[in-house]
Amino acid sequence: MQPLNDLRLAVVIDADNIPYSNVKAMFEEIAKYGTPTFKRIYGDWTRPTVSGWKSVLLENAITPVQQYSYTRGKNSTDSALIIDAMDILYSGKVDGFCIVSSDSDFTRLATRLREAGMKVIGIGEKKTPQPFIIACDKFIYLEILTSEISNTDPSPEPVKKGKSVTKKKLREDNSPLSQQKKVKRLIANSISDLADENGWAFLGDVGNLILKKQPDFDPRNFGFTKLTPLIKSLDFEIDERESGQINIKHIYIRSRKA
Repeated sequence: MQPLNDLRLAVVIDADNIPYSNVKAMFEEIAKYGTPTFKRIYGDWTRPTVSGWKSVLLENAITPVQQYSYTRGKNSTDSALIIDAMDILYSGKVDGFCIVSSDSDFTRLATRLREAGMKVIGIGEKKTPQPFIIACDKFIYLEILTSEISNTDPSPEPVKKGKSVTKKKLREDNSPLSQQKKVKRLIANSISDLADENGWAFLGDVGNLILKKQPDFDPRNFGFTKLTPLIKSLDFEIDERESGQINIKHIYIRSRKA
């Protein structure tokens, strides 16, 4: 199997649904997964709403594709991106796609590309609908790539007696403690799915299974650069075993016994 970081990737960007802030950080992230063979961005370049992209296209060698909005309220940009993606797929020149958008309209495209054996990586803001996230092999939030990218989540509204039980519950579900419990449960369940008779599971296999269960999982969402430090902070048992190669160890983890 071809190594992940040797994949030839087609990067297709929806200019209408992605901010142009720090494009360099985005492509540095994409480079971890493969080489961008195609780099195309789609939008109606006559509209002022996408003017910010124009200054970064040349320096990042992104090819702009003009798509006029034929009818008010209809997004013809999505159709142009989807048609081009299918043309690229049938050209046989890439191993995977990176769809940069926060729009759920690309859910079916991501599903179809995976059905064709393509690796599909999604990049978008935290407001991206869950169906599109789940349709990708891996989904990366723009907000975690750099602190310079502004967080677009709305500020929580004050709780009003008798009217905002739902908002209060939402804030509780998104609290750091609640998120910690959720990620610990996700990791513990994945360890249980893969564990040997002594409860140990190989960390690499656990990480892969977690991504299959939850494509937007990323240690950086929780303030850690790698999975191992995150797991250590959650009080799992860790066993580093010699691999037979110099300076290379295999890491195994298991849930602590009560």
